[in-house]
Amino acid sequence: MPPEEETLMTTVEETTATAERPTATAAAQPPVEPSRYSLRHPQSRIAWVRPAVWLPLVVMLAALGALWQLGAAKLPYLLPPLPAIGQSLGQNLGYYLQNAMITLGESVAGLVIGFVAAFVLAVLISELPIVRRAVMPIAVVLNVTPLVAIAPALVVAFGFGPMPKLVITALICFFPILINTTTGLRSVPQQVLQVYKTMDASRIELLVHLRIPNALPFLFAALRIVFPLSIIGAVVAELSASGATGGLGTVISTASSMNQLAVVYSAILILAVMGVLLLLVITVIERRVLHWHESSTD
Repeated sequence: MPPEEETLMTTVEETTATAERPTATAAAQPPVEPSRYSLRHPQSRIAWVRPAVWLPLVVMLAALGALWQLGAAKLPYLLPPLPAIGQSLGQNLGYYLQNAMITLGESVAGLVIGFVAAFVLAVLISELPIVRRAVMPIAVVLNVTPLVAIAPALVVAFGFGPMPKLVITALICFFPILINTTTGLRSVPQQVLQVYKTMDASRIELLVHLRIPNALPFLFAALRIVFPLSIIGAVVAELSASGATGGLGTVISTASSMNQLAVVYSAILILAVMGVLLLLVITVIERRVLHWHESSTD
């Protein structure tokens, strides 16, 4: 074979072998793993089955129950026995649920009022510095003012209806929502803000497409606080505002005056359950809305 043909055949064989052999880059790439999201959720659905998840809580509740019973035996005028609380709940469950719905309605209505007012004001504060300088000192003063002290004045101003309770609940929920929402609206990274400004985005477009989405994690962090706090606000309003005719706060106040400890602690137990349920509701909503945020993978 002539030297030219031999050289040509050698080059073709080397090219074919190179094409059939996988490249070093492809061989070095690790296999693609399934996403964390697809693995976490099936495991999280059955995580509660493992004793390591629920056993510590059961042990803690059993220990607290034993301590409660010991305290009830030593201080019967301070703590009722757990069976007495269970008996009170079982015999008067409809009565407790009826008053619980009144308190829940007041807390949700007050929370909605406080949320709307705080969100609108937070938007104005983030967009208009003059509003921030005028409003924030007054908001701080309202936050540090003991609302129990002004409850009688609210009753005089708004009467004996539900309005004083709604105002007190709204004021309790107002400040955390205002501060967190304002922080979220103003914490947009400057690099991202400059990109939007180079595209001639208006202030409304910046607010809708950039500032509000950036503020959602801060807003839900505030809601995790104020959802249970709204229950406390409604009860404080019922305890403070004279003339209240319903609600668990009224139940607690009436039972305390009659030294019915089992009724008092039964109402407190229902309030605690309501607070936990509201916290679970806002947590589920947060995971649905903020599925794109890194906090939803925790």
